[in-house]
Amino acid sequence: MPGTELNIIYEDNHIVAVEKQAGTLIQQDSSGEPSLLDHVRGYIQKRYNKPGNVFCGLVHRLDRQVSGVVVFAKTSKAAQRLHDEFTGRAVTKIYTALVENGGTLERGRWIEREDLLVRKRGYSERADDTSRNVRSASMRYMAVASNDRYVLLLVQLLTGRKHQIRAQLAAMGMPVVGDATYGSAEKLPGGAICLHAHYLEFAHPTKREPVRLVSPVPDRISSRLSADEDTLRRAIDSRDPA
Repeated sequence: MPGTELNIIYEDNHIVAVEKQAGTLIQQDSSGEPSLLDHVRGYIQKRYNKPGNVFCGLVHRLDRQVSGVVVFAKTSKAAQRLHDEFTGRAVTKIYTALVENGGTLERGRWIEREDLLVRKRGYSERADDTSRNVRSASMRYMAVASNDRYVLLLVQLLTGRKHQIRAQLAAMGMPVVGDATYGSAEKLPGGAICLHAHYLEFAHPTKREPVRLVSPVPDRISSRLSADEDTLRRAIDSRDPA
């Protein structure tokens, strides 16, 4: 990670949004591997010639196997306000997901789904009558393209449970391609899965104006099944307010 070029989607004095690659840690863990947070902090330090410790606030996360838009705060005020937006479900988060076994899905219509999920060691699953510590998980999804093997979905998160999209799609019999933890028959290099944080919309932490960020669908998805950017944009714009 260090020394590689950051793909910056948006930056101003308060926030910086970057494109996370699948397989990259958001935040350092016990492995000691470099993280995206480390890399962004180093970028800010070098770009603005800041000595010593540099503030870089992590306000949301993506699973290691997932790619897409990640926003970091450059000031403590921005970090607190963005944290409040994300925890208050005031942020629009839309993913592209390439799934298996979804051939019967109707295309071009947003469908809302709610499941009760329970967290197990390392994964989440749909709860049954014996489950404890159950949490409600809601999302919307739309099929935007399909072929004889795959369906490409847009998925809007309405809640933010651990592994929520992965678990809910698997519960529908449509695991994300490459996601062996949730039943995919395929394996992708580097442990990546075909789930991508494509669109993020939130209020700017100081200007309070809407910020809309897009990360193009990556090759590991589009090489199997693609939808043009105009189709995706129209589908995103067609959703009802949450």
